[in-house]
Amino acid sequence: MKKFWLLGYLVFSLLACRTESSQNEVVEEIAAIPVPTFQADSAYAYIAKQVAFGPRVPNSKAHRQAGDWIIAQLKAWGWEVQEQPFSPVTYDGVRLNARNIIASYQPTVAKRILLGAHWDTRPIADKDVSRINEAIDGANDGASGVGVLLEIARVIHESPTKPSVGIDIVFFDAEDWGAPSSSTVPPINAYGGYCLGSDYWAKNLHRPGYSAYFGILLDMVGAKGAQFRYDTESMQAAPSVVRRVWEKGADLGFGQYFILEEAGGLIDDHVPVIREAKIPMIDIIDLRKNDKFFFDEHHTHGDTMSVIDKSTLKAAGQTVLAILFEEVAELS
Repeated sequence: MKKFWLLGYLVFSLLACRTESSQNEVVEEIAAIPVPTFQADSAYAYIAKQVAFGPRVPNSKAHRQAGDWIIAQLKAWGWEVQEQPFSPVTYDGVRLNARNIIASYQPTVAKRILLGAHWDTRPIADKDVSRINEAIDGANDGASGVGVLLEIARVIHESPTKPSVGIDIVFFDAEDWGAPSSSTVPPINAYGGYCLGSDYWAKNLHRPGYSAYFGILLDMVGAKGAQFRYDTESMQAAPSVVRRVWEKGADLGFGQYFILEEAGGLIDDHVPVIREAKIPMIDIIDLRKNDKFFFDEHHTHGDTMSVIDKSTLKAAGQTVLAILFEEVAELS
């Protein structure tokens, strides 16, 4: 495992021709490059906007409108945007009109970092006691990750300092149409019918031969009292990235959220990326130490704006920004 600080090669070249005192000045100058501030209020507003469209279930008007809005925001901030349409069939036989949305910053830069979140919402409330067959708002499960990534995209666009790496943000579609635990239908993929968008993207990369040094997925990153414990798949695929992200979160004062503790196995959008695209991707996700494993309102109609906490959004967003601006890990 190797760790490379951003602009590290510049430091090394300058060290060869400077005295020890001037070397120290160079290091101090680079260390002083500021990380921009993540605005939790802005991320919160982006989450509220998504929820206002209604449940973003594929094949619905709200889904189409929300996707168009996400694309418009990214283009307004100067990101290169691609749409990747696909038409999966769900575990219950529904053919979806789905699309992954890919936004790229500095698309010609070779060293790239991948960020991701799913933007669809669950069509059923299978963990609820009423209105089980109705779609949920998905304020935390879906909209929170998108809101944080949109704010990161905006901040990078407006910041006078820029990360030196290229960045790709993939908003995965059709993640949350997986079979409920009560289903007797044979699984349609290796993920119980979940992760349809990430599975498709990983097998049909938006650019031939695309790769990234590592990836960070954000899922359910907005609820009050979130516990970002790492999952087994993240640690197996990218242990140095897990440690660096969790250490950075703690260094920034968010140790109550970034708990350096393994929570167990998990199926989420990072898994197809790891398996199919061979990109080491980790998952920042709220994994509670309770019998529910996730936040209390998971897959219920309680997953509304009332569960969203700006302090949690700040912890996730500021930590990812710091990683993007301060360092990049090369995994071997």
